[in-house]
Amino acid sequence: MKIGIIREGKNPPDKRAPFSPDQLKTLRDSYGSALSFLVESSPDRCFSDEEYQNSGIEVTQDISQADILFGVKEVPVDRLIAGKTYFFFSHTIKKQFYNKKLLRAILDKNIRLIDYEVLKDEEGERVVAFGRWAGIVGAYNAFWTYGKKTALYDIKRASECRDLAELKLELKKVQLPPIKIVVTGAGRVGKGIKEILEVLSIPEVETHEFLHLYFEEPVYTVLSSSDYNRRKVDGGYDREEFYSHPEKYESHFLKFAEAGEMLIAGAYWNPDAPRLFRVEDINSPDFALSVIADVTCDMGGSIPTTLRTSTILDPVYDVDRENGAEIPAFGSQTSISVMAIDNLPCELPRESSVEFGRQLEQWVIPALLEENASILEKATIARDGDLTLEFMYLMDFVYAEDGN
Repeated sequence: MKIGIIREGKNPPDKRAPFSPDQLKTLRDSYGSALSFLVESSPDRCFSDEEYQNSGIEVTQDISQADILFGVKEVPVDRLIAGKTYFFFSHTIKKQFYNKKLLRAILDKNIRLIDYEVLKDEEGERVVAFGRWAGIVGAYNAFWTYGKKTALYDIKRASECRDLAELKLELKKVQLPPIKIVVTGAGRVGKGIKEILEVLSIPEVETHEFLHLYFEEPVYTVLSSSDYNRRKVDGGYDREEFYSHPEKYESHFLKFAEAGEMLIAGAYWNPDAPRLFRVEDINSPDFALSVIADVTCDMGGSIPTTLRTSTILDPVYDVDRENGAEIPAFGSQTSISVMAIDNLPCELPRESSVEFGRQLEQWVIPALLEENASILEKATIARDGDLTLEFMYLMDFVYAEDGN
């Protein structure tokens, strides 16, 4: 079996890689003739072509000899190779309109698409993700944004830090007034966010304390879905019902937006679930949030002030409270500053890639050598020109007229 590592084709290019040179060398040595590897040459990858070559891995301009192709982000339609098996984050399972053409091309080209996002263990937990790193960098960027907005301190960009150790050292420069910080998300992303908050020694408080008490130091609270969602008919909450029928619920988040000054959003969002607030709400004098770090970065998702994704080169834009329109970053004292980078782990690409590669080594490589491995079958979105049974719900979406 020949495995290829593709060159990332999105613009700006993603620097991450599914495997480091050392990991490919270890896999080759461990599996012998059962596996061989090719790496498509890239000037942008965090590991250089030379590093792969020095590990004994072939680097090529033509990746078409490989049977199975691993990438990170979506593959441009014109670079898809017909009939191949691909692993990457397709961002299609929530019917993301901007990737409709990608999914259609995958079907037209008889590609087998296995999406990292739906690789799960027997308990239904994701096994391959960059979530921790998105949380770490997203939270760091929240405090970078706050420093720029208030001019209270100045720290490097995460992408300017050599590694996680330097990033954490940089946080020692942060000087915060007694602000209240709202955090959503308790999974990998949430754990990454908390990692940064712990470096800053910011204490966590219960939600009722957050809402009703004054503190002489900065504090944060982590919200679960039950804290800000209520059943429409009677104001109740049932966890199982909320996750299976989120459309029956409405948001009760505003009280947290009125108490907190910063929101770091890391919770998974179902398109049928209520948004945290309405864009009209931000014009209320009681709406206190001034910095929103949308780590989830779902366009049209839970955060209505996420008007577009931002980039590592241009990480923040402001939203005018009066009309909800985008204005230049830090262009107004009263506007809301939004950080919505959609490839946050790319700011620490080497370390995040190594951790991701470890997960692939543990879960995916052994499964590739099994016949019809369940974990891969369940994560297959498309094969032989058709959507698989689990993802048939995408049929109307992918073949709908292009009006989004």
